[in-house]
Amino acid sequence: MKVIFWILVFPGFLFSSIIGMLLTWVDRKVTARIHWRVGPPWFQPFADFFKLLSKETLIPVNASRFLFLMAPILSIIAITAVGTMLFTMNFYPNMSFLGDLIVLIYLLTLPPLATILGASASKNPLAAVGASREMTLYFGYELPFITAIIITIIKTGGTIRIGDIVTYQHIHGPILYSVSGIIATLVALICMQAKLGYVPFDIAEAEQELMAGVYTEYSGFALALFKLSKAMMLFLLPCFLITIFWGGFVTWWAILKLLLLVVLIILIKNTNPRLRVDQALKFFWVGLMPLAVLGVILAFFKL
Repeated sequence: MKVIFWILVFPGFLFSSIIGMLLTWVDRKVTARIHWRVGPPWFQPFADFFKLLSKETLIPVNASRFLFLMAPILSIIAITAVGTMLFTMNFYPNMSFLGDLIVLIYLLTLPPLATILGASASKNPLAAVGASREMTLYFGYELPFITAIIITIIKTGGTIRIGDIVTYQHIHGPILYSVSGIIATLVALICMQAKLGYVPFDIAEAEQELMAGVYTEYSGFALALFKLSKAMMLFLLPCFLITIFWGGFVTWWAILKLLLLVVLIILIKNTNPRLRVDQALKFFWVGLMPLAVLGVILAFFKL
């Protein structure tokens, strides 16, 4: 039982949530420096989280109570499962099972879908607009994201086991170190920016337009779970990219890789304006999708 607890609870939730909140501090600190500000102390994300936990959770009068409260719980469960799978199959590749990569992709779709569900259940018009934008954005980035992962599947001989992908890269070198691998990683990185809801793809939240967008009616414990889920995604999505494209966590160099990806995400966030939803959709389908298809073609030719 102790082993099961260690495998499931520690890396999946506790470790991912702690590192995720520390990375949100890095995000806020780097952003502050870019703006010529000092920025918050390292414990500020933790203080904000526990402060939210102490606040009352208000539920709109006309909202669907069950769906409204279930959405953040679904989001945190899904991202916890992602963390559990990623770390277990990086350090214990033999525990990988057939199709776990597909399961992981499915789990990564649940947090944005939970956000859409919760915003729609609140019956707030501003949240509804945010939910509509989130769904449109989801349909935009998900196809290029999956196509980028297909490049890895092709280059590893058709395997859909995460453990086999990690082992292949340990023997033959990271997928990133090829032309098609560079394309796949670039496409996945940009799609990851949209999954996180960061500029230039923070269309669903858009504080200057929609107050807080999809989170308009959320407060207290429910909002704390959504914030924690987003912090965990800031940690686990780069970990996913490292696992699939950059050799996995077989050496301590993975920590530097993680920090590099996080810094890239922060720099993209702070050096681009917000896109309109139609511009974002056009960017993903007309810009990124053909690039991802080119990567698939190059992967077939072992380039």
